[in-house]
Amino acid sequence: MSKEITFDKLPQAVTYLTEQVEELKQLVSGLEPPKHEKHRLIGIDEACRIIQKAKPTVYTLVRKGLLPSCKKGKKLYFYEDELLEWIENGRRNITGQDYDGMLAAMQKSVRRKPKSGFNL
Repeated sequence: MSKEITFDKLPQAVTYLTEQVEELKQLVSGLEPPKHEKHRLIGIDEACRIIQKAKPTVYTLVRKGLLPSCKKGKKLYFYEDELLEWIENGRRNITGQDYDGMLAAMQKSVRRKPKSGFNL
C-alpha cells in the first residue's frame, strides 16, 4: 500500500491495515513465553512432597535462604516450577569425569588409620 490513499480506496486500505495488525498480533503472541502449568502457588505440605523433605528441613532451608519461597503473614508459599528448578540445579555432573579423576577423588576422601607402633 505505497499508493496514495483516496476516499474511494479507503475500504481497501482499512482491510490491508487490519490484516497487518492481525499478523503483528500473531508475531507478538509467538514471542511471549509460554505459560507454565507448573507455575502455581503451593503450600508447605505439597512442597514437602515435591522435594521429599520433612517440614522442619524445609523450614530450615527457607530460613537459610537456600529454598525459594514467599512469605505472606505467617504462611509460606512456594511455586512448583521454582522447586523443580531448585532440585535440578543441585544435580551433580559426574559424566564429565574420567576414570582417573573419579579414582583420585575417592582416594582423597579415604582416611587412613595411623600406623601402630613406632618405627625407629
